[in-house]
This record gives sequence, C-alpha cells and structure tokens, in this order.
Amino acid sequence: MGCVTGKNPLGLMVLVSSLLLSGLSLASELPSAEAIRSALKQAHERYQGLDDGANADYIPALAKVDSDIFGIVLVTVDGKVYSVGDVKSEVSIQSISKVFTMALVTEEKGVDALPKNVGVDATGQVFNSIHAIEQHKGHEMNPLVNAGAITTTSMVEGKGYNDIWNRILRYYSDFAGRELTVLEDIYHSEAETNQRNQAIAHLMYAYGHIEGDPLQATDIYTRQCSVGVNARDLGIMASTLANAGVNPVTGKALVDPENMPEILAVMATAGLYDDAGKWLYRTGLPAKSGVGGGIVAVSPGKFGIAAISPPLDEVGNSVRAQKAIADISAALGGNPYQVMPYKK
Repeated sequence: MGCVTGKNPLGLMVLVSSLLLSGLSLASELPSAEAIRSALKQAHERYQGLDDGANADYIPALAKVDSDIFGIVLVTVDGKVYSVGDVKSEVSIQSISKVFTMALVTEEKGVDALPKNVGVDATGQVFNSIHAIEQHKGHEMNPLVNAGAITTTSMVEGKGYNDIWNRILRYYSDFAGRELTVLEDIYHSEAETNQRNQAIAHLMYAYGHIEGDPLQATDIYTRQCSVGVNARDLGIMASTLANAGVNPVTGKALVDPENMPEILAVMATAGLYDDAGKWLYRTGLPAKSGVGGGIVAVSPGKFGIAAISPPLDEVGNSVRAQKAIADISAALGGNPYQVMPYKK
C-alpha cells in the first residue's frame, strides 16, 4: 500500500476500508467502558476534596461562581459519553472558546489565514501581554492569547455584529450538540472590566491585523467568552476535535479533517497559559483551559475529555481539572506520544 496522509482523503478512505475488511475495528483501540468508568470514578474521588486554588476574581462575576462544582466527562470517538460528578452546572467557557473560533476562521478562510495574520507561535509571555504585541508589531502571536484571539474573532465572516455573533454561537452549539446561550451576568461583568482587551484590540488594529472596528471585535470576543457550558458540553466539544472534526454524538461534520492537525498543534503549544509546556510534557494532550474553571483535552482518534472546577492555580488553570484529566489519560493510555517499540 502506498503512503497515506491526512492530505489525501481518498487514500485515507482506502486505508479505513482495508482495515474494516480485514476485520480490524478502529474502535477496538479505544479503552473499555469499564476502564473509563473506573478511571473517572477514581479521579473524581481523589480530587473532590482538594481545596487548592481560588476562583478568578479580576472579573467580579467569576468570583461568585460555586467553587465546589466538579464534574468530568469523557466522550469516545464512537460517541459514547461517560461522566462523573456535577455535569449539569454551567460556567462560562472563557478562553476555551478561542479554540472553536480558531476552527471557524480556519474553515472559512483556510489553514494559512491565521499564521499569516497573527501567527501560531507561543509568545513566551502572559496571555494578555501588550509587550508581546509591541515586540513584533502584532505578529508572532497565536489564536489562544488575547491579542490573537480578539483578532481571530474579528476575522469571522459576516455582514455585521449580529450576523458574526450568530455564526459563532451556532458553531459552538454544533460542537456541543445543543443550543448554547450567553451567561448575561458574566458578559456584563466582563464588558465593564475589559479595558485592557480594548487597548489590545486598538493596538492590533493600529498594526493592521484587525481590519474592522476593534471595539466591535472586543465586544463579540467578550460575549463569546461568556457562553455558558457544562462538563458534558465541553466533553462533546473536545471529542469532536478528537474525532477529526466530526461530532461523534450528532454526526455533524464541523472541521475539515485536513485542518485538525494545525488546530491541535496550537492547542498543544499554547493551550494552558504559561504552563502549556509543563502540561504537554506531563500528558502529551492538546488542551485548552479557561478561567471559568474548565479544561478540554484531546487524545486524537480516541477520546475528548473535559473537567470543570472553578478554583484556579496561579497561572489561571483549574487545579482539580488538571490533575483529574492527567490521571484519567494516564490510566487510559491517552498520551499520543506514548508508544511501544515496533517488534519485528
């Protein structure tokens, strides 16, 4: 058989067909239901009583969120949903939203649009750094830090504010498999305190990266960060990324499989703020966190996993969610870099 890559859909179809005809099931490589339930249960019990960290308080409404919320959901690429803990309470999606707006712009404008306009490198500086913008005149950002994320939001196609916003919210809802809504108290609290993001947007506009109204881009970005999600929503959204852009629960195709490697690569290098490198070193999982307390992580071709717990560490990542996801992935062989030597 010739060489098959993700850029060759026909070749990929031939490979899959060959595997199925030979009696090999792609799903046979997935962890068993028993193993998944056991891993989730153990992680939840292990970290439920952990009281390290604190809710984000630079956005006043986030400080009021129930810090005891702790839910974990894992969804395999064949659409099976496993959960433990509080999977119904909603928190704001916050920076996790950046991944899905990045996916939307990539679908609309192609895989080269974001690297050309904002870059894909980790900045090595804090997520809302103004110095990082000045250093390279808005280049060498990435879609998961605020400057790149606000610019990415400004690149979504649409005829005006409402058209752009509805397109974003509909896309997020398709990823979650249900209609999502904005948590208005979070939105208003953020909108009243987002002066730094407004300054970032103006600076990106000054350097030619934002073509439209920078304040409109900031407000839409603020609204997207305020979308309410529960652990089940995030688990299904993560599994869609793990399943080459197809929601495994609804069957809806949302991302071209050819674009998924690039999206996952940015998550791997810049997903957990200043600790992205530490996270990747420890787990190997592309992931994204948000200051609302959620984390999504992807084991490509196997499962997506999400956890919500609002108390954060000093760099803005959920304490319980990090530990729980790392343990569960380790128990289930989720690290894509962890392989055994080939036996002749």
